Amino acid sequence: MPTSKHTATPTLTLTPGKVDLAMLRRIQAGGVQLALDPSVQEGMARAEAAVRHIVENDQVVYGINTGFGKLASTRIGNDHLAELQRNLVLSHSVGTGEPLAAPVVRMVLATKAVSLARGHSGVRPALADALLALFNAGVMPRIPCKGSVGASGDLAPLAHMACVLIGEGEATTAEGAVVSGAEAMRLVGLAPFVLGPKEGLALLNGTQVSTALALAGLFGAEDVFASALMSGALSLEAIQGSIKPFDARIHAARGQPGQMAVAGAVRTLLEGSEIVPSHADCGRVQDPYSVRCIPQVMGACLDNLAHAARVLVIEANAASDNPLVFTDTGEVISGGNFHAEPVAFAADIIALAVSEVGAIAERRIALLLDTGLSGLPPFLVRDGGLNSGFMIAQVTAAALASENKSLAHPASVDSLPTSANQEDHVSMATFAARRLGDMVNNTAVVVGIEAMAAAQGIELKRGLKSSPLVEAEFAAIRRKVAFLERDRYLAPDIEAMRQWALKAELPAALLNILPSHA
Repeated sequence: MPTSKHTATPTLTLTPGKVDLAMLRRIQAGGVQLALDPSVQEGMARAEAAVRHIVENDQVVYGINTGFGKLASTRIGNDHLAELQRNLVLSHSVGTGEPLAAPVVRMVLATKAVSLARGHSGVRPALADALLALFNAGVMPRIPCKGSVGASGDLAPLAHMACVLIGEGEATTAEGAVVSGAEAMRLVGLAPFVLGPKEGLALLNGTQVSTALALAGLFGAEDVFASALMSGALSLEAIQGSIKPFDARIHAARGQPGQMAVAGAVRTLLEGSEIVPSHADCGRVQDPYSVRCIPQVMGACLDNLAHAARVLVIEANAASDNPLVFTDTGEVISGGNFHAEPVAFAADIIALAVSEVGAIAERRIALLLDTGLSGLPPFLVRDGGLNSGFMIAQVTAAALASENKSLAHPASVDSLPTSANQEDHVSMATFAARRLGDMVNNTAVVVGIEAMAAAQGIELKRGLKSSPLVEAEFAAIRRKVAFLERDRYLAPDIEAMRQWALKAELPAALLNILPSHA
């Protein structure tokens, strides 16, 4: 991967159709520069020439010299085409709510540039280059998080992005200052654009905001998923649970790929444990499902995350505006690629997985605290009664796991017609994806509490050591939170463990089964 001339910052080259999940993860994280593959310039230029030919020959084509939506039959004169595109951007800038976070906006800029670079949008290559110039300078358009129904594209949020290109709206600099759109363009060395035919529509149509939000949700889901496998392994060791349900033969007999991968990852995590063989003949016949069925539940979650990842990586590379220009025949065809139903379904699937990861982790917390099942002191504290230990931390976990159940209700089954019933079925993909951020954070708290409680349980029975991988993570947890000898102010510990669940430096055995790491 090349680096830019003036800095040591690596440069990622974006080739439509070849932007993969690992690249998207890096784009989200920042710390990279972006460039389009030079090979895309010719295709974009041909599509722009096709649009120019339509205007010059006075052909009437939707989106180029007509009104929009229900006003599609209204012909617009050539002398008003620039005004038409500018008005489109301004009239659609009606978003509300807090601005999208910079990691999401980074993916919006990148994926919109990739979409335009497919060569079906009919815009100047300079527009795509300008989006990447903003990215590379760390200048992020301020895009309100609410106002899109996920059909006819993410119109309102993408309009706020496009506003910056025409010198309107606002942006946030790399230093955190809020500046006008005109100043943002000056900072990247560009004059505001006077949009040509179809250019405003091409910028506003598309699924880039819902896709970026869904990708952010996917990456967060992967992080808490991997951490939950580690916290589950810690819990298994804390209760001296059986490793037999993770036997590869059981999972091969069923054949579900996620289930087999999860069982294999847990076996690897526990390899070399002194605790596992110490209770081989303890008399316990079966562990509760929250431990015994980790491969079945978490494996199903993994399979669904993998499916959602496949959908989203396709969408991140897609031409999803309307109409589309096909330069091989000179046709401009109106369709519906802006409809974000695939993204809505993917986001709903991620929501189900995130909810279940938290739900089963919360059950393991309850198991650890129940002395009758775990064999550990009640509520994981030695002097119970005087001390409540982890009693109310489990209540917090239960509250958040329950909240996720409500948030997991599918958004894709909802639809509210817009644009005088021209747009009579919409996807609600943007909300479907946006709510994933809250869900991931909720589950991160639950998983963090489990890991903290399991570490407490292991230490309460200290004698034998777990495996090298589990012991390394135990030590990492202890660097964040101390053993709970007596009741103390736990909120900072819970926050530290939430951050652990989102950013734990986990072994390859866990990371390699995730879609963006595979």
